[in-house]
Amino acid sequence: MSTRTARAARRALALAATFALTLAASGCAAEDEGSAWAKAHEPTVELPRLHGQKLQVAAVWTGNEQQNFRKVLDEFERRTGAKVEFVPTGDNVATYVGSKIEGGAPPDIVMMPQVGVLRQFAQRGRLKPLGEQALAETKKNFSKGWRDLGSYEGTPYCIYYKAANKSLIWYNTTAFEDAGVGEAKTWKDFLRDARTLSDSGVDPVSIGGGDGWVLTDWFENIYLSQAGPEKYDQLAEHRIKWTDPSVARALRTFGQLLREKHLLTGGNQGALQTDFPKSVTQVFGDIAAPEGGLVFGADFAGINIEGDTKARIGEDAQVYPFPEVDGPRPVVTAGDAACLLKQNKGAQALATYLASPDAAGIWAAEGGFVTPNKSLELSAYPNQPQREIAKALVGAGDDFRFDMSDQAPAAFGGTKGQGEWKALQDFLRKPSDVEGAQRALEAAASKAYEKQ
Repeated sequence: MSTRTARAARRALALAATFALTLAASGCAAEDEGSAWAKAHEPTVELPRLHGQKLQVAAVWTGNEQQNFRKVLDEFERRTGAKVEFVPTGDNVATYVGSKIEGGAPPDIVMMPQVGVLRQFAQRGRLKPLGEQALAETKKNFSKGWRDLGSYEGTPYCIYYKAANKSLIWYNTTAFEDAGVGEAKTWKDFLRDARTLSDSGVDPVSIGGGDGWVLTDWFENIYLSQAGPEKYDQLAEHRIKWTDPSVARALRTFGQLLREKHLLTGGNQGALQTDFPKSVTQVFGDIAAPEGGLVFGADFAGINIEGDTKARIGEDAQVYPFPEVDGPRPVVTAGDAACLLKQNKGAQALATYLASPDAAGIWAAEGGFVTPNKSLELSAYPNQPQREIAKALVGAGDDFRFDMSDQAPAAFGGTKGQGEWKALQDFLRKPSDVEGAQRALEAAASKAYEKQ
């Protein structure tokens, strides 16, 4: 991918923070809002009639995300006459889909959250190339950086339908006001504020360490800001080892938070027993007497705040960009790519639809969604801050870094109880053992990358 500029990155993060302050203000749309948006807009892409054809789409989404995507699929059914079944994959998409392929019954399309798995599946011949119409729609609507992420060795297989910003700190405004702290610009400021929150009687930092991916996000933001984008790319591709001094430095920096007493909600052991949704509710479940003062999370944390608490984003809950760690503020993104597992008319039509602004607009109107689709009109988003973050995402072009663990083979970067997830959970358990964590990370990475 092309070199990213710090200026555009900072602009994207600033707008992300503004957007997140009001992410939930739009609320969940009325049950028929998605179809209402579609009815108010002329289709931009022609789809074939597929009367009676049955398709399956597999994705990790649950709750509101699944409900909103279902509205997108409903419109495809209305326009084509096909029937589309949504199949939940659980957390391990690779394992679920792999078993379906081996059993001879894969879904037509899988929404792939990990670039590493995408590459593995393409290398093994499990993915089908985009057809002529889907490819044309993708070229028209997505920048080269996003198209490259959906390709393998020059062949386009997948379409990045949904994106996420993974460099945000959400905080309880009451806890911050009572402690007299504000939005940290630097890592040093962040630690200072955490100590002040602790002194005020609030366990400052809520970490969902029971979900290993949360810890990878912490590491990636620290590493990107501290080591820089070139080193980040080298480590993401395993061109440098996890025993590299830059990794040790980032782990020691992360350890400054993990080693100090009274900075984690429930302590280190409590963090290991907390999943991501609980880490959010610990901060916002009781505004006046929270269990934690802040939580690090992507923009989709706003969905948890809105759906699982009574906190009002922009009032009870605020957000700011991840602090600088000896370098510019980091910008780490993620996304879900629609990948073809079957080569048939219906699957290609659905891929074409998902590459179009028609499909993006339906979910955008619901809120809590950002797409790298540059052809979607900004008015599709329900409020001005969300339009601004969408504009920044598209305007930044290729100026971003994709989640590092999502680029790795699933055995290393995306499997519960092993690889990077386990090594960082062990580090959370014993943050003084930097060298041990590095050895475990390198051993797991070497094994996983050798099997690619």
